[in-house]
Amino acid sequence: MTTVQDRLVHFAVDTNASLFTVQAFASGIVAVIAHSPKFAIRNFTGEMEFSPETMQNASVKLAIQIGSLEIMDEVRGSERREIERVMFDEVLERNRYPQVEFKSTHVSAVKTAATTYKMNVMGDLSLHGTTRGMRMESQVMAGEDTLKAQGSFSILQSDYGLKIASVAGGTLKLKDELKCAYFIVARRRD
Repeated sequence: MTTVQDRLVHFAVDTNASLFTVQAFASGIVAVIAHSPKFAIRNFTGEMEFSPETMQNASVKLAIQIGSLEIMDEVRGSERREIERVMFDEVLERNRYPQVEFKSTHVSAVKTAATTYKMNVMGDLSLHGTTRGMRMESQVMAGEDTLKAQGSFSILQSDYGLKIASVAGGTLKLKDELKCAYFIVARRRD
């Protein structure tokens, strides 16, 4: 007799084929002309598992290495160094908190086409020593050997005890909200 657990398929994130970004937003009067930096997450791992017939018993795990964030915008070398110094040392404290983790607690799916699903993923996000529940929606295409997921979600830095960044002597300050966007490609593991 085959159980649901036996029918679970496992996928691992292909980081080279995936894209995960974090967008910060400038605030205040200078926001019109100021820089709203966008960062690519270059080093992250993840796995997903689910029953392909029903998408039941689905789970998602992701781990992001903080030190792998890289500014995507065209900025001068001195600006890049200052932005990275503030981000890594003052805001994220990467030496103290080197990793961000997400683990789903509940996943539900609605089939929208033969191999496409709208998924509601609830889980725990651990960032900067704080773990909080969060929810995100994702569009998922599940093939035999490849899974593709895309979506976006926002978090508030203050929810995780992060210092709101300011640079240039405080003349440029960022908003509390960060917008994360992803296009994940995962390959089947047996």
